[in-house]
Amino acid sequence: MPNLLTLLPTLGPVALILAGLVCFRNPGLRPGRALAASRFASLFAMVAALGTIGVLIAFGPGDGMVIGSGWFALGDRIDPLSTSLFTLIAFIGVIVLQYSRNYLDGDAAQGRFLGWMCLTLAAVMFLVLSGTLFQLALAWIATSLGLHKLLIFFKDRPAATVAARKRTVVARLGDISLIAAFALLVSAFGETQISAILAAAEAGQGSTSITIAACLIALAALLKSAQFPTHGWLIEVMETPTPVSALLHAGIVNAGGFLVIRFADVMLLALPSLWLLAFVGGVTALIGVAVMLTQSRIKNQLAWSTVAQMGFMLMQCGFGAFSLALLHIIAHSLYKAHSFLSSGSVIDAVRVPTTHGAYSRPDFSRFAVGAAAALTFYVGIGSLMGVQLTEKPGWMVFGAVLVLALARFMAKSLAAKSWAASVMRIGAASVALSALYFGLQIGAAWMVGDSLPAKAITSPVLVAMMIGFTVSFVLLMAVQHLPASIARTRFAEAMRIHTTNGFYANAMFNRLVGASRGQSKAV
Repeated sequence: MPNLLTLLPTLGPVALILAGLVCFRNPGLRPGRALAASRFASLFAMVAALGTIGVLIAFGPGDGMVIGSGWFALGDRIDPLSTSLFTLIAFIGVIVLQYSRNYLDGDAAQGRFLGWMCLTLAAVMFLVLSGTLFQLALAWIATSLGLHKLLIFFKDRPAATVAARKRTVVARLGDISLIAAFALLVSAFGETQISAILAAAEAGQGSTSITIAACLIALAALLKSAQFPTHGWLIEVMETPTPVSALLHAGIVNAGGFLVIRFADVMLLALPSLWLLAFVGGVTALIGVAVMLTQSRIKNQLAWSTVAQMGFMLMQCGFGAFSLALLHIIAHSLYKAHSFLSSGSVIDAVRVPTTHGAYSRPDFSRFAVGAAAALTFYVGIGSLMGVQLTEKPGWMVFGAVLVLALARFMAKSLAAKSWAASVMRIGAASVALSALYFGLQIGAAWMVGDSLPAKAITSPVLVAMMIGFTVSFVLLMAVQHLPASIARTRFAEAMRIHTTNGFYANAMFNRLVGASRGQSKAV
């Protein structure tokens, strides 16, 4: 791969850094130069990302030009993982910065806000493009620093400063874990180039130091991606400007998933690290879904949904479904960024009259029939497309969660008056959605090629977790269809209150870190 072409992806974040400096020089109301610079830089980064795709297709994966040496070397890595996420971040960045022009119009510090947005986007791009441990660690810390400035943009909002304070504590713990992990990796492999470490891990065997390093990487990922019980800061960022919530999904809150996927070969040498990811991710996903269903505010629902989705993502990594986790990052980032930016229109949507009655209240028996029907379609389509449980257990488990969502539609169709026609329509939708699901997984596996390990993990501990979490999600969905006589009992009402409050984990975390309604401490 020609050295000059490997510099192409670097031009994107460099342009954003320059635009950020222009914005800081024009920090006030309707800063014309700042608006123009941020728009141009984001579009230029998008062009650089598309050009990087062309370089990857033409020359294949490779490392970019390295600046420096030893521990302090900087350099990019061009492969399907970095290129796909670089393009994703650039695309979301263009939209979020354009949205910010109107959202912050009239604010006295609009230019300063755009400046921190540009710098944070640049840090995330450097993160996913990292080809050396030093660049990854540097960009990892820089994303937290940029996010902190955005979280406290409205300093007169106490909830925002509390969220920033908790985020700072969690981020510093994650930084320490990551740096310690990298020190152990250098000690074990004698390399600072990420590609060399991954090649050695793929051909080598595990050791105590590698196991500890992998567990520390898993811990850093869990802390970065707002996993239970350190998730409190994420559900409180609703006090920040809406573009910040959307920007979170451009490689910041899901950076934990990227970290684990990047070091997948190392993680496979240390099963305890995968157990940690699968267990904490699964618990977080279960709690996140349960709490999300009890929230009344739109943005709170979206925040808890993100907590749950990050749990799903890391659980996928724990089960060894790395290509599936990458697809999850891309799909969830696009969906959730759109959801936050369009959250205001939901208020108008809910004003539309809805029809209530038996159709909207399926009972448990209808849910069971719907689940059985959707599962039959799902397994059949999976078999026809050559996906087997023994070969792709992670795919099948997360597809089963998809089936549960389909089961709710099936249950509603069975509750309708014209149930036969409804079942046929939902059945057809089940077949189409299952085919789309497996098709996307196959496409993602083809896209990453040999850059990610694809072997199935047969650890009895992970198999037990797969079964346990699948059953747990079945029970969680079934609880929503309990008879009214059970749903209205004192115990059920008490559980609903506890769930609505997130089982008070965030309140306990507030006490632990000494969070108050005062100003957030500096990073």
